[in-house]
Order: sequence, then structure tokens, then C-alpha cells
Amino acid sequence: MNERELKRRIAARTECVGTCIACLPECGVHRTKNGRRETLGQLLERVRACRACENELPLGPRPVLRATASARLLIVGQAPGTKVHETGIPWNDPSGDRLRQWMNVERDTFYDESRVAIIPAGLCYPGRYARGGDLPPRRECAQLWLEALRARLPNIEFTLLCGQYAQKLYLGQSGKKSLTETVRAWREYFPGYLPLPHPSFRNLRWIKKNPWFEKEVLPALRNRVRRVL
Repeated sequence: MNERELKRRIAARTECVGTCIACLPECGVHRTKNGRRETLGQLLERVRACRACENELPLGPRPVLRATASARLLIVGQAPGTKVHETGIPWNDPSGDRLRQWMNVERDTFYDESRVAIIPAGLCYPGRYARGGDLPPRRECAQLWLEALRARLPNIEFTLLCGQYAQKLYLGQSGKKSLTETVRAWREYFPGYLPLPHPSFRNLRWIKKNPWFEKEVLPALRNRVRRVL
């Protein structure tokens, strides 16, 4: 994101156009109205107790996230799947195994909250389409929580944006027309952000069709993760 785009978004704080999932943390439209300054720990307690979408969630609410103020790496995915919902551990599934392989980190490092924060675009399992595949992250998470959470992570140096929903949330209009174009343009967002395809098995075909991803992006990802951690 360039300086001009950042200034435009800050100027638009009172002009949210309804695409809340695309609001950057700098967009103050959904800041808490009471203005209180609570700690990250206090905020996480409120987030984990959230029941805003209770009547819409097929498995009920269970926000899944991890964060401490000392974290230097932020991982943003889409929303928990059924296995993650069941265990309460983010990326505790084959997609997480693939992501850790891409990053070249062990589970202990990946789940070290002092270094790695994990806050998806949607905090609860949203359900599935009738034809198959998970529903997109619910907008309420961005509206209620995500900006406040990001504001309490002052030491983040590098953010992984896994999938189109994470990229829309953080890149907004600076993202390209498609996920492929956004990931191919990764150097425009690096070293602060790195857009990635979601590491789901559904994207294995995409990876085979785009060999430049493993050749160019993964080495940059591993080097940056190693430096940050």
C-alpha cells in the first residue's frame, strides 16, 4: 500500500462504503465508540466470549485466534474449518501443515505466541455452501474486532495474507483483480506483507499451473520469516 492510498483510507474514516471486510486497520469506521483503552488480554477475553453471530453459525460460536503484544509475525487466513473449530487450535489441519512447510518452520515455532500472532479474517467457522466448500468469513468479525486487535500488536513486522479474503481485508484497492495477479505482484507489498494462495488442497492445481510461486515467492517467504523470528 502506497502513501497516497493510506491517506485516502484515513480520510474516509467516516465514509465506510459497506465493504467492511476490505477495511484496513487504518480505517477507523468501526472503532469502539466508548473509546476505552483496554489491554490486549482484556480484548481477547471479550473476543473469545463473542456471540454476535450465534444464530447464524451451524456449529455455534468459537472464535479461534492467538496473539500477544510481543508477536512480530502475523498470519491472516480466512476462517476456521471444522477441525480447527473442534480443537480450538488455528491451522491445526492439512492446510496448516502445508503452510508450515511453505514457511519452513516447526509446529513449536509456529505456535509460539510470543513471536507469532494468528488472527483470521473470520474468527468462527462460518458453515458450508450447499454445493460444497466453506462459506466466506463473516463481516461481523471485521466490524467488531479486527481493527482493535491489530492496533494492539505494535511489534508486527511481517504479515502473511493467506487467500483472497485476507488480501481484501488488508490490501483493499491496492490488491489486483485476481488472487493470481496479487500474488504475482508480491514485491509491491513486501517486506511488510506477503500475499499467498490459501494452502488448501484445493489450490494444489493452482500451484502446479504457477511454478513461479514455488521458485520466487517461497524462498522470499522463508528468508523473511527466518529474519523476523
